[in-house]
Amino acid sequence: MLKMAGNKSYTIVEYFGGDSGYRCGYCKNDKGNFSHGMWSHTMTVQDYQDLIDRGWRRSGKYVYKPKMNKTCCPQYTIRCHALKFQPSKSHKKVLKKISKFISKGELPKGPAEGEPMDSVCDQAGQREPSNACPSQVQRAAITDIQKELPECPAATEARKEAGDGAPADSVTPRKDPESVAGERATAGAPRAGMGADPGRPPCRKAKDLRKERRLQKEQNRQQSEGDASIVSPTPPNPAQTTQPKPLEDFINESLPDNSPHRLEFRRFLCDSPLEAEHSPDGPEAGYGSFHQQYLLDGRIVAVGVIDILPTCVSSVYLYYHPDFASLSLGSYSALREIAFTRQLQKQSPKLSFYYLGFYIHSCPKMRYKGQYRPSDLLCPETYAWVSIEQCIPQLENSRYARFNQDPEAGDARVLKEVGRALVLYRRAVMPYAAYSRKRKGSSDEAEVQQYADLVGQDCAERILLYRA
Repeated sequence: MLKMAGNKSYTIVEYFGGDSGYRCGYCKNDKGNFSHGMWSHTMTVQDYQDLIDRGWRRSGKYVYKPKMNKTCCPQYTIRCHALKFQPSKSHKKVLKKISKFISKGELPKGPAEGEPMDSVCDQAGQREPSNACPSQVQRAAITDIQKELPECPAATEARKEAGDGAPADSVTPRKDPESVAGERATAGAPRAGMGADPGRPPCRKAKDLRKERRLQKEQNRQQSEGDASIVSPTPPNPAQTTQPKPLEDFINESLPDNSPHRLEFRRFLCDSPLEAEHSPDGPEAGYGSFHQQYLLDGRIVAVGVIDILPTCVSSVYLYYHPDFASLSLGSYSALREIAFTRQLQKQSPKLSFYYLGFYIHSCPKMRYKGQYRPSDLLCPETYAWVSIEQCIPQLENSRYARFNQDPEAGDARVLKEVGRALVLYRRAVMPYAAYSRKRKGSSDEAEVQQYADLVGQDCAERILLYRA
């Protein structure tokens, strides 16, 4: 393992380019998927943070970046503002389903609800690296998570890349405000013979009716005890009425203490290209890749893989037992991971985002990631973050879109001098300019320039590009 000054590790990668088309796991186009690829022999958490903020994504040790303006199903990096996240109705439904199962042991009836899957390997077009000298680069096999699941031999992999798991039939295509307003107006207009009875009182919320009944009972009780005073409802505290219940409260409600079942969680380091790191101002668990075990009555029912990085928790994938597919464990694990991100932020203030992998608007089943809000999508040209509300109208018109509305904006982190990119050659670290002098007549400058443009200036000047 090569070390920098200060005993910090280098990132070492092999770049493969991305000229050939591969089968798309979303639209099933045999040659429509295009992506750049790198094999990561080892990687620091900061380098991976910078890479995913430029549209890269890892699948095991393979790191890939879709060719956004060429691939059939453009995949946009999406992140959720974990500290501002509020669960939607569908999220609360998942938590109630878990609570009902834990407290009463009842699995949802009917056919199991399928959970969308991100076909990571299909999308990446994974390839083996060229034969590198073992003395120069230490290579480890991709972790086989199923080996960690002796109690679940039939475990099913749900490649959710960040909380994939909302049932497909719960995803509602977004509509523009005008069409929604029109639908509401149409729905509100009574049809002949079927409209609301003008002689009946307007409908009221069940919650208000329950409050009124409780108040009436209290009044009757006090009157029967000889209390002549009339009980007036206590005016609600404005802070209480406007403050939404935090995610943690919903999760805790889904895990009652006096229940026939017990759901536990364990977390431990797992094998990945990311080097485990600890920092005085970082989370207690440190940075790196972790397995999160979900145990039901001591039995492993699901295992999630997450990367804890300097500014985010990045969800990688989830394995779950098929017997519990109807519990929507993908969605539940995403909610747990968002809550975990909020917990880590208290230890490390910079760590405040939850990355859900890729958002694919052209694939309706993958739009559910947009339900974890507030969230941003990464502009594929300027690498600026733009709120998903601003991006959706553009994606309705075109599969590929530049989200940054400033026509003058460009890639601020582009490497202008390819000679400054670092390479690893014959176990020596050197800038590409020195390497090209040693290898007179070398014809790989165009490839190195393409690589440098894709990873950006910061990574190109830190990451070692392996050259045989």
